[in-house]
Amino acid sequence: MKVVALFSGQGAQKVGMGRDFYETSATARAMLDHADDELGFALSQVMFEGPEEELKRTSRCQPALYMHGLIALALLSERVAELEIVATAGLSLGEITAHAAAKTLTFEDGLRLAMRRGVFMDKACEETDGAMMALIGGEESAVRELAALCDVDVANLNAPGQIVLSGTAAGIEAVAEKYKDFGIRRAIKLNVAGAYHSRLMRSAQESLTTEMAGIAMHRPQIPVVCNYSASAVSDPAEVRSMLEKQVTGSVRWTESMQALCAQGHRRFIEFGPGRVLAGLMGKINKEAELMSIEDLAGLEAVIEKWG
Repeated sequence: MKVVALFSGQGAQKVGMGRDFYETSATARAMLDHADDELGFALSQVMFEGPEEELKRTSRCQPALYMHGLIALALLSERVAELEIVATAGLSLGEITAHAAAKTLTFEDGLRLAMRRGVFMDKACEETDGAMMALIGGEESAVRELAALCDVDVANLNAPGQIVLSGTAAGIEAVAEKYKDFGIRRAIKLNVAGAYHSRLMRSAQESLTTEMAGIAMHRPQIPVVCNYSASAVSDPAEVRSMLEKQVTGSVRWTESMQALCAQGHRRFIEFGPGRVLAGLMGKINKEAELMSIEDLAGLEAVIEKWG
């Protein structure tokens, strides 16, 4: 089974995530128990029981999604001996999970990096007055023009007709007032703690740069398509640079998926809750097949169809 592995980003988390994996698999139990020991707190309890407000904290949901993605991949690998991951990518935080899957960094280093990244972003949110807004049904050129007018940043290019802006609360308010003038159909303010993937995250980017200086990076064993460049990067120094730059830079998800499809890839598996990436792929390339593993039922469905 040759597939591209995709890993979820922040916002996909849900209370109860990974519980059925943990209750039925010795591998899942060992991985999550090890993660709890490494982090020094019961991440598994937050994943299984919440409360939702605790799981939504960036410093909790990021390592939770990292663990969920790698556990789902490990369980599929156990069940499908001929599984071959031919490339990988992850949405925002998911890029760290993708690099762990590609052996760019160790499981433990990836886990700590996911948690610390979340801590840095939480702190940046507390120090700034930021917000984010999803714009639906607009041309990219019009959205960029609106962003420049309101002095905010393009955070996510998720799919054709779905772009997220990020910046000061005042700037996002201005977007809400003006978007219809730019031919944009809808504007949805996101329920987030701050302005991710914008210049307001600069302090988090600087802290992450320092954090990664102490982490060994290797050449990925499989291609990892990076959010910032929308291309595969293999040199360890470039990997660090891409992970740093995406904290304040745009997540070019549409282009990343188009790049993978242009290489002939058509079969993808989303490792993470919520089927967010499946929904985006449906807008990016209708010829691509994408299945999601968020629980045991999803795992069984992938094995039945492709295994």
